[in-house]
Amino acid sequence: MAGVTRAGKPATQIDGGSGWTGEELSVVRHRLQGEIEELNAEVARAESQIASGDISDSAGDDQTDAGAKTYEREREIALTLNARDLVAQNERAIARIDAGTYGVCESCHKPIGKERLQAFPRATLCVSCKQREERR
Repeated sequence: MAGVTRAGKPATQIDGGSGWTGEELSVVRHRLQGEIEELNAEVARAESQIASGDISDSAGDDQTDAGAKTYEREREIALTLNARDLVAQNERAIARIDAGTYGVCESCHKPIGKERLQAFPRATLCVSCKQREERR
């Protein structure tokens, strides 16, 4: 973990002159853990709905009904996979906090803007590197 901010408070990563205090990191960790709990509950609900979709439910349906049910099931599966991905991203952010690397770009190793991380706490790239990645 990095040194001390100008105000004398401990800082984990320096971000353009202002660091992350232990209290700020605790708030971020709490937010991420809350999102993990919500997402896991969402995944459990969706998996329960997907599992309860019995094959015999579509017996006697016309093509339109069967297609609509198939579409809805695929949509639920996609949303579940997305929620699982967000859980993994949140867990990775928490691991970065624990490792003392939260707020450092994984590509250029420069600080990620604090405002960016407050808006999107799972960010692993600074704005410049993210823009470069999206152009590829």
